[in-house]
Amino acid sequence: MHPILIKIGPITIYTYGFFIASAFLLALGWAGYEAKKQDLDPKIVSDLGFYLIIAGILGARLLYVLMNLRYFKSHPLESIMIWKGGLVFAGGAILGFITAIIYLRSKKQEIWKWADVFAPAIALGQFVGRIGCLMAGCCYGRYCTLPWAITFRDPNSLAPLNVPLHPTEIYHSLAGLVTFFVLCILKPRVKATGTIFGIFLVLYGAFRFIIEFFRGDYRPMLGPLSFTQWTAMVLAFIGIGLIILRERTK
Repeated sequence: MHPILIKIGPITIYTYGFFIASAFLLALGWAGYEAKKQDLDPKIVSDLGFYLIIAGILGARLLYVLMNLRYFKSHPLESIMIWKGGLVFAGGAILGFITAIIYLRSKKQEIWKWADVFAPAIALGQFVGRIGCLMAGCCYGRYCTLPWAITFRDPNSLAPLNVPLHPTEIYHSLAGLVTFFVLCILKPRVKATGTIFGIFLVLYGAFRFIIEFFRGDYRPMLGPLSFTQWTAMVLAFIGIGLIILRERTK
């Protein structure tokens, strides 16, 4: 893969950063499209999007650093080098959701209606953003001899070199794409606001829990499961609870 997209003299554009930026822009574009369909003010998407980008990156990086605290204690300056890879979606989602609630309440907006607008957009962003992970070599998989195994050879890659690995970055990307299409298909059929967001949490949690078994990078463990798997289960159960609660209120 190619961690560095363009290098001209002292200027380096990392492929990971390019795809993460593209993911944010695509997600905001889709959210704006959905907002217009729902007769919501699309200007809120651009305004809220600015805060979500900051909160998403900060939350995602903070959780990644906490999960790899032993390494970053020895390399503190690398904790801010997000362009090289290292964002945990759950951390960005949690801080982003808190930020969105604060902002939408300040604008007296219906939170669950907006949550349904952003859910497919987030899934679409995951689809694109994970391609950046593939290019950087982060979030790599375990040793694998399957026909679709991938081998990293670029010395700038974060993944082990010259070893066939599970393409977990592609698994994550396809999970985002499947989630996006499922939400788009179900959206016209669901009447209760907040249900689509609940389905998103369930799908994300289920996919993430399963893919974690194939990850080969360092995973902090809590008993038999990784920290991320416990987080994924919590998000999935929150999603189930949200679906039940919102469906009862329709």
